[in-house]
Order: sequence, then C-alpha cells, then structure tokens
Amino acid sequence: MRINRLFHYVFLIVGISSFYGCSRNPVTGKREIILMSKEQEIAIGQESHPSIVASMGLYENKNLQAFINEKGKAMAAISHRPDLPYQFFIVDSPVVNAFAVPGGYVYFTRGIMAHFNNEAEFAGVLGHEIGHITARHSARQQTSQLFGQLGAIAGTIALPELGEVIQQGVGSLMLSYSRAHETESDEIGVGYSSKIGYDAHQMADFFGTLKKISEQSGQIIPTFQSTHPDPGNRQKKVDALATEYQQKNPGNYEVDRNEYLRRIDGIIYGEDPKQGFVENNMFYHPVLKFQFPVPRNWQSENSPSQFQMAPKDGKAVMIFTLAQGNSLEEAAQATLKGMGLEATENQKTTINGNPALVVASRQAPQQQQQGQPQQQQTAENTVQVITWFIQYGGNIYAIHGMSYMATFSKYLSDFKNVAEGFRSLTDRDKLNRQPERIQIKTVQRDGTLQSALQDYKMPSDKMKDLSILNGMELKDPVTKGMLIKTLGQ
Repeated sequence: MRINRLFHYVFLIVGISSFYGCSRNPVTGKREIILMSKEQEIAIGQESHPSIVASMGLYENKNLQAFINEKGKAMAAISHRPDLPYQFFIVDSPVVNAFAVPGGYVYFTRGIMAHFNNEAEFAGVLGHEIGHITARHSARQQTSQLFGQLGAIAGTIALPELGEVIQQGVGSLMLSYSRAHETESDEIGVGYSSKIGYDAHQMADFFGTLKKISEQSGQIIPTFQSTHPDPGNRQKKVDALATEYQQKNPGNYEVDRNEYLRRIDGIIYGEDPKQGFVENNMFYHPVLKFQFPVPRNWQSENSPSQFQMAPKDGKAVMIFTLAQGNSLEEAAQATLKGMGLEATENQKTTINGNPALVVASRQAPQQQQQGQPQQQQTAENTVQVITWFIQYGGNIYAIHGMSYMATFSKYLSDFKNVAEGFRSLTDRDKLNRQPERIQIKTVQRDGTLQSALQDYKMPSDKMKDLSILNGMELKDPVTKGMLIKTLGQ
C-alpha cells in the first residue's frame, strides 16, 4: 500500500539518523546530524584541488602568496577547527571571487585581490571563507539535501498529486539553508578577522564594492532568488556586527591600507592576454600562436583549459580545447568515448594547411537503469555534435559544435566558419599584447579621486572601473601623498 511505503521512507530517515548519530557543531555548539566525517572533508579538499588548479591556474606571485599564507595560518590557529590542514591559494582568474572547499582549502582569485583596498578587507573575506569550513557548511548542506530529498520522496509517495509542490518547497528550503550559511559565515568572519587584529568595519565596506561591481555588470539578483544575500544588506549587517564586537572587545583594530596597496602593485587586472583574448570577433592566443573567429553577438568564456562560446538563446555551444592522443584518429576515438558520443561519419581534410579530421557524432543512447523505463531519444532531446580535430604546433586541438538534432542545422554554418577560420597567428601586435596591471601612485595634490586619476592620464572610459577598484566615488576627496590605484602595462 502507498501508506506502507511512506512508513518505509520515514524509517529510512530515522535509520540514517540513528546510524550516524549527532555531533556538536564546533562553531554553533549545537548538536546536529552530519553525514560527512572530518576525514571525508579532508579527502574532498585533496581530490578537488588538482581540478581547481587545472581549470583556473595558480597566480604566480611569491610575495602575495606568502602574505595570504601568513594571515591564513594566523586565522586558522584561532579558529574553531585549528587542527585542519589549511592551505591558501591565489588562482589566476579575473573574476572577483573567493571560495573554500571542505578540509581547509581556501582560494582567492587575483581579481578579488586587486579589488581589496586594505588588509582588513582581505582579512574579513578570509574569515568568511574559513568560517564556511569551520562551521562545516558543506557537510551540513549535504545532510540537509539528503533529508530534503528523502522527505520529498516520502511526501510524493504518500500524496503524488503534491509531488511538484513539495519538490519546489524543498528547493526553497535548500536556498534558505545556503543563505543562512552565508550569513553565519559573515558573522564568523567578523569574529575571526577581529581576533587577529583587523577592523571588521572594512569587511562591511568591501560588500559595498561588491554591490557596485554587481550593479555595473547588470547582474543584480533579487535577494529571494539568490543563494547569497544582497551585498547591500550584508554591508549593513556586517557593519553592525563589527560595532557590536568592538564595543564588547575594546582595542586597536588595524586597517593597513598603504601596506596592502604596495603588496598588490603590479598585479594583473582583467583578462591576461597570454591565456587568450577576444577582440573584434576573433579569439587570439599569443602563446600558442593561433586564432579563430567568434560568431557575432555570441557570448564567450575563457579558462586555461578551454574556450567556450554560445549564442544568446543558449541553444548551441562551441568548445575549443586540447585533445589527447598521438594522432588525429587516436584523439578522435578517445574524445568521443570520453564524451559518450557515437560517430556517424568522419572525413580527413586540411584547414589552412593544417591536417584535420572532421567527425560527426551524436549522443549515445542512455543505458537503462534497473527498474527505470528507457527514455526514447528524439530530435528534441538528442545532442548532435560536429568536431574538427586539428594538428597544429605539436598539439591536437578539438573544436566541438553542439546542439540538439532539431536545431543543429541552424548553427552548422557558424560551426564551420569558426573551425575553418582556425589559422596561425602572426600579427605582432597580438603576439606581444601585454595585460593591464594595477599601478599604485601617489596623489600629487589635494582634490577628488577623479582629478587625481586625470593627473595620471587615466582615460575617461576607465574612470568607473577605477572608482570601484579604489573603493571610492569619483567625487570623493583625496589628499596629497595618499596612495591610489591606477592602470598601466
């Protein structure tokens, strides 16, 4: 009977709870069910690290790396879990972000390092990320999702007509868990950064910078739809938490603005051309010395491991990446196997003097799982792929064009134009392109941030970026001798 199956799932939930028992959260002190051991957390971090480095790369700056190691170790020592094997890294990405994985692995992008304006801002975000680890947010989220899924299964079996509503409710619950974790980490970050001597009011100010970045990019997400609370709301809450902490614990809390700015003098800002860049609907790679076109109005994303581009309707995608193999045929066979594709035809050719192999393929039929009905493949749900394997410069590259069978023909000409446009890069301007870098300068006279930037010949189209980089408004006053960020090469 349906009701008996409901009891079965209820007992399953109770059984899992009894097996693992409750443990005390090191931060909150509350007893809670956690289905991930400390050893498993550490293993997850160790297993995740190589893929993170492979996809993003490490930013090579020994002095800056030594700085985050020093502050990270100091904060780990006063944290709720000082026994974890913490490690801290700067990854080579222009995106303004910091993140942590279980087991003590903490990552800062060079993009966020460029946007901090003092050590206290950095320390606040460092405390926030360590807080995710010490409060075991990944383990708690995993447990919540498991019980949420089991609860949804039980509810759906008991009342199938409410299944969709229950699943939506569970999704909202998981979203609120994530927001709650972010808020909790903000509070932990205030405490940790304050304990190692920094002014947590600066952490609040950095949320103001994040809000400006969000507004400038046009990616403002309503609070109720985001797993992260609104930066403006966080700024107010963190500012209040910092005031409360300092009232309870009077002392001298450091900001260290000039020290930090000198540390990041010369850090790369924005895209690094040596990793490839898009200009005038063309992708250039100065190190590997090739280029290929990007379809007009397509969006693109570049990383050390691959380049992706797609039309705005999201109904197709192209991926450029390195293929593994000693020959075109070997590379094609390994790639299709790894992607779960079945070849339908192939043809040898040359592309601008380079040996190439063109392979048409499609998504292989899904293996039927025991007890599950076989999903029928249709033109609307079957992926069709055309791949150009190109031998160039001692490497074999793969250019994939993908869409569903129903829409594949619409994008085929774009796929061909990109692949057949692959050629060697000889333009010296592109080959020698240098990245923009943060340059720390001294304000020459009292005035505004804008006048100080104009004194250093900063172009007008960079003024908004520079105001955000400096954590100031262009009209804000500056004084002679003050340090500011400018851009140069």
